[in-house]
Amino acid sequence: MPSDLLATPDLLRSVFRQHAAGVAVITARGDAGPVGFTATSLTSVSADPPMLSFGVGTGSSSWPAIAATDHVGVHVLGEHQQELAATFARSGADRFAAPTAWREGPEGVPLLDGVLAWLVARVVTRVPAGDHRLVLAEVLRGETTGTGRPLLYHQGRFHRLRD
Repeated sequence: MPSDLLATPDLLRSVFRQHAAGVAVITARGDAGPVGFTATSLTSVSADPPMLSFGVGTGSSSWPAIAATDHVGVHVLGEHQQELAATFARSGADRFAAPTAWREGPEGVPLLDGVLAWLVARVVTRVPAGDHRLVLAEVLRGETTGTGRPLLYHQGRFHRLRD
């Protein structure tokens, strides 16, 4: 019988490397301009009312804007957007500079072009969760007209679905 390991940040990271997740980018309007980050923690919470959640690190450069905003943009990335996902995951990157294509959407939320789907959601609450906050938000608007297959994250890398 294998021995169990004490719960540590490394154990949690190791276990979740085994869990494939969809890739999203969360955006918001900040005082100094748009902010955004790559998230693999996006979850559907409720159908009625339509609600979602995601986690954000309190040490991230996007946290101050997410902490202060009333609305966020949620973008489901396609397998053709590995570079976009990497850009929004990279610390210190100018995430909204070319070649990132985006526009201002409802509620002033930055919306990324070419994604599989996007949502604009109103932040309902931010729940402390260790060094992160779990953000719960009610979906207000969205679009699902993008084409392609979803981008996945597994074993610390971005992947495409295989047939």
